Amino acid sequence: MSLTLRTISREQHLAYIQSLPSASHMQVPAWADVKAEWRSENLGWFDERTGELVGVGLVLYRQLPKIKRYLAYLPEGPVINWFAPNLQDWIEPMLAHLKRQGAFSVKMGPPVIIRRWEATSIKKGIQDPDVKRLRDLEADFIEPRAFEVADKLRRMGWQQGEDGGAGFGDVQPRYVFQVPLANRSLEEVHKNFNQLWRRNIKKAEKAGVEVVQGGYHDLEEWQRLYEITAVRDHFRPRPLSYFQRMWSALNSEDPNRMRLYFARHNGVNLSAATMLIVGGHVWYSYGASDNIGREVRPSNAMQWTMLRDAYALGATVYDLRGISDSLDESDHLFGLIQFKVGTGGQAAEYLGEWDFPLNKLLHKALDMYMSRR
Repeated sequence: MSLTLRTISREQHLAYIQSLPSASHMQVPAWADVKAEWRSENLGWFDERTGELVGVGLVLYRQLPKIKRYLAYLPEGPVINWFAPNLQDWIEPMLAHLKRQGAFSVKMGPPVIIRRWEATSIKKGIQDPDVKRLRDLEADFIEPRAFEVADKLRRMGWQQGEDGGAGFGDVQPRYVFQVPLANRSLEEVHKNFNQLWRRNIKKAEKAGVEVVQGGYHDLEEWQRLYEITAVRDHFRPRPLSYFQRMWSALNSEDPNRMRLYFARHNGVNLSAATMLIVGGHVWYSYGASDNIGREVRPSNAMQWTMLRDAYALGATVYDLRGISDSLDESDHLFGLIQFKVGTGGQAAEYLGEWDFPLNKLLHKALDMYMSRR
C-alpha cells in the first residue's frame, strides 16, 4: 500500500477514531484541548490508491525554552497499523512532516502490547523470593510481532530510555493492569476477584455505601478528595482547572467520554474516581479517597460499580492504568499492584515510549533540561 500523510480536520480524525473498536483516550482530537499548553495537529495517513483514510495521529508540540523549535509528542499513538510489514512507509513520512513543522525531537508511544501476565501468575511471583519484577516471571502471553516492531524501530534510528521505560520512568506507564470483559459474564468477572475484594465489596454493601455519578459541578468535591490523596501519597496534584478543562473538552466531543464517580457513606463522600471511555476501552483514570471511612471499603464498592457500568456499555476491557513492574513488597509502589491484582485481571506490558532525535544537539539539551527539573 502506498501512503501519503497530511494534516486533517478534527472532524475527519474523530470519525476515523469512531470507526475503530477502540483507541487511546490520548489520541482523540479533544485531548489537544485538555493539553492546552501544547500546540496540536491532527495527522492522517491515506491509501494513495483509494484515497481512504487508514490511520491518524494526534501530535502535541511543546516549544523548547528560548528557541522556536519543538518536541513533537504522540501520546499512546499514532493510531496506525503497527504490524504492517512496511512500517517505515508509515513512520518516515511522519518524521519528514514533523521536521518541516520545526520539531527537533519526536516522542511516541506505540499502542502495542508485548506481554501479559495473569493475576494467578503474579500472585505466585509475589510469594517467590527470587522474583523481584514482572520481567522475572514467565509471561502467560507473548506477542511475537511486538518484538518485530521494536526491531524495526531500532533499525530506523528510534531510541528507548536506558531502563527501557520500566515502571513510571516514562511519560505514560509502560505497565498497566486490565480486566478483560469480552466474552465473559459479570458473574465470571466477580468470581475472578480475590477473596479480599469479594469480602470488601460485600462489607461496603452491608454498611450501606452508595456509589453515584457526579457532573461538572461536583469537580470541586472531587478536588477536595484528590488533594487529601496527594498529601497522603506524596505527589503534586493537578489543579481543579485541569479537571474542569478535561470534563468540558472530552464531553463536548462525546457526551459519554468522561464520567465522575463518588462512593459515599451516610451522605459523606469517601472516595472518587474519573472514568474515560473510547469505544470498547474503558479506563479508571484518576482516583482519590479520604483518610476517614476506610473500614467501609468505599474504593472496592466504587470500582465494582464502575466495572459493571463499563460492562453495560459493552466494553471489552476495563483498564486500571499504570502499575510499577516491582513485585517486591518493600517497594513503595507495591500496594498499587497488590490492589489491582485483586481484580483477577492481567498485567500488560506495552512497547514503551520511543524517541527520534531529528536534531541530536537540541535533543541532548532537552534531556539535560528535563533531568534538572
